[in-house]
Amino acid sequence: AQARSTRSVRMVASCVPAAHTRSPARPSPSRRRAPRGMAVSGASAEPATRARSPGAGRVPGFAKRVAECNEITPADVARKYVPLVVAGESVGLMQPYFAAELAKESEGVFALCRSDETNESHAEDDAEYAALTASETEQLLANPHRMLETKTFVTLDQAIAGNDATSRSNAVAPVLARLNKRGVIGGWRDELFPVNSSYGEPPVFLVERAAASLLGIRAYGVHINGYVCLDEKRPSKPTHLWVAKRSQTKQTFPNMLDHLVAGGLPANMDPVLCAIKECEEEASVPPSLATENLQSASIVTYNSDYRGCCKRDVLFCYDLALPVDFKPTPNDGEVDSFTLVPMDEACRLVAETKEFKPNVALVLVDFFVRHGIVTPEEPGYVELVKALRQ
Repeated sequence: AQARSTRSVRMVASCVPAAHTRSPARPSPSRRRAPRGMAVSGASAEPATRARSPGAGRVPGFAKRVAECNEITPADVARKYVPLVVAGESVGLMQPYFAAELAKESEGVFALCRSDETNESHAEDDAEYAALTASETEQLLANPHRMLETKTFVTLDQAIAGNDATSRSNAVAPVLARLNKRGVIGGWRDELFPVNSSYGEPPVFLVERAAASLLGIRAYGVHINGYVCLDEKRPSKPTHLWVAKRSQTKQTFPNMLDHLVAGGLPANMDPVLCAIKECEEEASVPPSLATENLQSASIVTYNSDYRGCCKRDVLFCYDLALPVDFKPTPNDGEVDSFTLVPMDEACRLVAETKEFKPNVALVLVDFFVRHGIVTPEEPGYVELVKALRQ
């Protein structure tokens, strides 16, 4: 009986969960397993040494470049700009002087109206707003800044411009051509941009690209980061960027540094087709190479003060891995040269200088974030990433 009792006790003890049994002795520090990514030295664990990233310590400089593309605040929208409202949608933000020029030159195509709403929102159909009287219009045209004080906005007169995109486009085109002839609009491109409230929405009309920033419409573009991987241990890690130098004859930002390829997105063209087209036109990248290696990567948005205009751009960002033996060459006169720049130097140029075209620096910061060239361990990382999408 005593033997049976002893065996029962042993069986019960073997079934008790470990939490209720005596803990085993802890291993000595020299034999203790370190967490993955940690190195053990004696009794203390220290982080394993990592190679310094090209973006390390440069977040403050990157943040400055992003901020320089986002000078316009929501308060500025109400205080500085006159809305353009078409088909019940607010599609543009204009300086008062340009709103006055449109009204004076349009022969009734553009009309001034007044709203009880704030300048930021015009949700109702513009047909519900009555145009100002001739006397009221004359007073505002003589003193355009009063448009801001009186909640005035600009719309298209349906009786003249019609109520579909084609008729509106046909009515607006000669107005802008006359303003170009007078020198109010410069840098004519003969390229049409869509006018809409957001990407993918049907345009309310099409407009000459040179007038886009003056109208304050949301414009779209494609930017291509051309890169090379020269690290045999990490063959997919970008180590160098192809950097273009803009021609000194460019209408905007001459002689500044640029992406391998970038361009505005015209009406009725998909972003990827535009990117492939621009690759061949600007950098002599064969369509077959661009089609095979081009990767849709990201999108950045910003609200920039461009010569007083409210420039609200949406940029579709692409990455293009290029063979080591491929060298881009200028093709259309918009670029003077291409240089293969080490990633550390590219980071330095963005963080410490203003040699890059402003929105190019913005897209490069996005590239640095996506490829782990700047990482979450850096102070200000979260704020930097949030600022890329305004």
